[in-house]
Amino acid sequence: MKTLLKSVSIAALGVAASAGLAAAQDDQLKIGMTFQEMNNPYFVSMQEALNEAAASIGAEVIVTDAGHDVAKQISDVEDMLQQNIDILLLNPTDSAGVESAVRMAKDQGVVVVAVDANANGPVDSFVGSKNRDAGYQSCKYLAEALGGEGEVAILDGIPVVPILERVEGCKAALEEHEGITLVDTQNGRQDRSVALGVVENMIQSHPNLAGIFSVNDGGAMGALAAIQGSGRDIKLTSVDGAPEAVQAIAQGGPFIETTAQFPRDQIRVGLGMALAQHWGASVVPKEVPIDVQVVDAENAADFSW
Repeated sequence: MKTLLKSVSIAALGVAASAGLAAAQDDQLKIGMTFQEMNNPYFVSMQEALNEAAASIGAEVIVTDAGHDVAKQISDVEDMLQQNIDILLLNPTDSAGVESAVRMAKDQGVVVVAVDANANGPVDSFVGSKNRDAGYQSCKYLAEALGGEGEVAILDGIPVVPILERVEGCKAALEEHEGITLVDTQNGRQDRSVALGVVENMIQSHPNLAGIFSVNDGGAMGALAAIQGSGRDIKLTSVDGAPEAVQAIAQGGPFIETTAQFPRDQIRVGLGMALAQHWGASVVPKEVPIDVQVVDAENAADFSW
């Protein structure tokens, strides 16, 4: 009889433990993150930081890549909502276009934090780099490296808010130097291969071109190849702080500066804001700007995201 009771008790404990585990799994925090693209080391480092942070608190993570397709990004958010996410970290491919996704998430009681680029609609918080400052710092560096004189061009990108702000900051810096003339602005779509062809055309069209500002390091690497291929003395600055760009700067040559952002910190702070809201905080900041840092030959060897 004692053996039978002992066996029954052990079985009961096993059932209780299984039920408890199932309940714990049901209660597991679920975080959705939708990126505008994942073909970029910048966003890859964000995902790595998110996975590390989520693992430290035992949360589940669902990640999607919109591929710069706003319709896909909205569909991805709908799928996440069907999986009952608690938090949505949103890196919008189109700030206005994703508003319906933001509203859907809020209607289901999901905390929404925009990361790197803000989104229209009832976003709880936005965490992003000081993009205008980044553009300003890079173009100030470029103008000073040229001695305040010469023709420069801007290698533009996809018209999302962070890119627009970088260009705005760049132009503000260039306007502070009467001897600097902005002679061309073309779209390299933040893509190395596209930027290569665009900058080759820039160089052919402007025989006195002395400097180029790229809105991101992906485009800058294409620009660097075009400059090197031309044999011309053209200085290049950019924004991001990607490892490949930092390495090129450390080696010396046309690529002289990138104003680095901190993608890992954006995710960490963004998740922190979301968790605070999820836990019931009522004074979560609506916007958290993340500082940027000039990286040049002096500090490139010691810099990493």
